[in-house]
Amino acid sequence: MQTVRTAQPQPTAAARPARRRDRALAILATTAATLTVWAVAVPLAGVDLVARGGGADRTVGPAAVAVTTLLTGLAGWASLALLERWTRRARPAWTGLALVVLLVSLLPPLAQGVGAGAKLTLVALHLTAGLLVPLLRRTAGRR
Repeated sequence: MQTVRTAQPQPTAAARPARRRDRALAILATTAATLTVWAVAVPLAGVDLVARGGGADRTVGPAAVAVTTLLTGLAGWASLALLERWTRRARPAWTGLALVVLLVSLLPPLAQGVGAGAKLTLVALHLTAGLLVPLLRRTAGRR
């Protein structure tokens, strides 16, 4: 009995820029969402957003929120792209990995936030950054 293999569809030249655009927009939208959470919590609600790390307290400002979200998004994009090259099941593999990273990321805010308001806000920021999971997931190639 002969096994017939069919070629896996590769993204067309036109699909690649669209995928890159969609991933970049997902990262930018998530960054805007985390900055919105910060703006509502800190200037509007008056939360003193302080985190303790390395024995020192530091205030978490909008630049830190934006840069962290952007870097996290780029890391998610890179890991998704690598999985798409290495496996046929990149979407479920990446989704599982991303959810584990999101869950683990919730631990430091609970330990490092100074005060209940800061802890709650930090967790909200991490969960908002979790929007990257469904947004980047939907850009994954279907093989």
